[in-house]
Amino acid sequence: MAAAAAGLLSLSTAIPSLSPPLPRLRFPVASMTMSEDPIREWILSEGKATAITGTRSVGGGCINRAYRYDTDAGPFFVKTNRSIGPSMFEGEVLGLSAMYETGTMRVPQPFKYGALPSGGSFIIMEFIEFGASRVNQAALGRKLAEMHKAGKSTKGFGFDVENTIGSTPQINKWTSDWIEFYGVHRLGYQLKLARQQFGDSLIYEKGQRLIKNMAPLFNGAVLEPCLLHGDLWSGNISYDTNGEPLILDPACYYGHNEAEFGMSWCAGFVGSFYDAYFEVMPKQTGWEERRDLYTLYHYLNHYNLFGSGYRPSAMGIIDDYLRMLGA
Repeated sequence: MAAAAAGLLSLSTAIPSLSPPLPRLRFPVASMTMSEDPIREWILSEGKATAITGTRSVGGGCINRAYRYDTDAGPFFVKTNRSIGPSMFEGEVLGLSAMYETGTMRVPQPFKYGALPSGGSFIIMEFIEFGASRVNQAALGRKLAEMHKAGKSTKGFGFDVENTIGSTPQINKWTSDWIEFYGVHRLGYQLKLARQQFGDSLIYEKGQRLIKNMAPLFNGAVLEPCLLHGDLWSGNISYDTNGEPLILDPACYYGHNEAEFGMSWCAGFVGSFYDAYFEVMPKQTGWEERRDLYTLYHYLNHYNLFGSGYRPSAMGIIDDYLRMLGA
């Protein structure tokens, strides 16, 4: 939901977690005792550079800053946060790594994340030069489907760490049943936030009725845990200098592939995108009836992040489904 790239970064509003943290995977993380400048130290050692020839800002958001580090070994993309520890970037690193390892959709390769000695954290990744806006939505749809097809989990639905959607905590506790996972950890979590932040008992109660009655919407669907980007909107999609699509700033987890289209209302997907996608991942029974259910998660998240302007859209979807389901 928030802009990012080897350039643009997340919008952010702090929202407290409603769940204890999950166990963390081990991933290379810089020690605060390594250096007063762990970014520079990594680039000049493991990054194989012998000289940093320049740095410059390449964008930023409400809480992150982004920089290009030019070196004799090529450029690196660095994001820093001066107030939040390394756990924030851990989720991004693990998501990028999971997508990168499928060998399908192009994503920036992550190299290192860690703590800044003065407080905060950083992440170093591959710098990808963006090309002209040669939008090839058919290639984007095909590559995304290939990633969904290749990236499967044997653990069920979820992810190895919690991460964020925008700045909202995203609970990724492994769950064997998709309907339960989506009801509890996606819609249910957002509804609790709305009640907690705004005292909105009405949307909470109606949303819970929908969760309890939504199972028929999945009749005939193949519910496999596919690797999802999780926050796929236009600000997180770009093209390199060869016109190859790439995706950035993920909120990854393993879920039903159709959930990837929940941000389509601000992604600008056209017919050629869907045609190419469904050639690789065939359209499932009931797809049209489920589309708004996956949109609902993101409308609720925008309501929680940005306020009441998004409430009517979320409530409208809930009311429509309650009528459809006779609930």
